[in-house]
Amino acid sequence: MSVLLDAFALIALLADEPAADDVEALLRAGEAAITAVNLAEALDVLQRVQGMSSERVGEVTMPLVGERMKLVAIDERIARDAADIRARRYHRTRAPLSLADCILLAATGESDTLATADAPLIRAAEAENLQVKALPR
Repeated sequence: MSVLLDAFALIALLADEPAADDVEALLRAGEAAITAVNLAEALDVLQRVQGMSSERVGEVTMPLVGERMKLVAIDERIARDAADIRARRYHRTRAPLSLADCILLAATGESDTLATADAPLIRAAEAENLQVKALPR
């Protein structure tokens, strides 16, 4: 069993946002995982939006990946399932799910939990009968 983090969760931890304590607890429990796509999304936001240099982003994220959280690779099954989920669940205004969100949904197994504060992602996860840990915003 793993708790898969979305990009928001990793950003919250590194930017010391309200969900940081919850994410830290998941890391300490040794249950945390993140998909390669969600990691890329988090790295992008940390650099482009939060203004961190790529060097600083590397310094703060490298010790986490592999040591404190598992990196989930994306295979063909996950890619196909993600495309199917997005085709069924996406709506521009009611359910603005990114492709990264759908990859995360597809990578979350029956015994896993998805951790996010993203309301549309939470609704989609629940519709897909996935376990969700709602993080504070």
